[in-house]
Amino acid sequence: MGLFDRLTGTKRPADGVAPRTAAEVHAALLGLNRPDVPYVVRDGHEEGADLVAEWRILDPAWQTFFVRTQVSRVFQVRMRLVPDKREVRSVDQEYEVTWVGGTPRLAIAAETQRGQVQTVSKRWTLGAGDDGGLEATETFRFDSSDLKDPLQDTVLGAGWTWRGVITGKL
Repeated sequence: MGLFDRLTGTKRPADGVAPRTAAEVHAALLGLNRPDVPYVVRDGHEEGADLVAEWRILDPAWQTFFVRTQVSRVFQVRMRLVPDKREVRSVDQEYEVTWVGGTPRLAIAAETQRGQVQTVSKRWTLGAGDDGGLEATETFRFDSSDLKDPLQDTVLGAGWTWRGVITGKL
């Protein structure tokens, strides 16, 4: 892996993994959708992509979770399948979340990042420890890799390259 690959988050499949067809990769990525995960992979033609993966912040079944945690930023991964190169090109788009009562309102963040975004949100609660001293306990963790790792693992497992895009078109 070269320096540029490291900067863009590009990952290549292991040697010997037989590449699947574009239709199989597309179906495998859509197959990540399950009711027990806080993200969805959907058609991305409106965003100029083949697929989009994003947190289910607007999904009524998951809204309680996101209201309780009051995340301030979420992001989506836009993906384009390039069959002749056997790669999935990806761009991350980060959104700022403002909460009005129990309803989230999404707006494109003032600072945007292209390529691969790593976001980790944590919440800690201070309380008395077992020894009577002050102790911090992690009560919430929200990590962008919970969304991106399954996408990347699926693409790599299908024998394709995951290519993060920094400049140019998706």
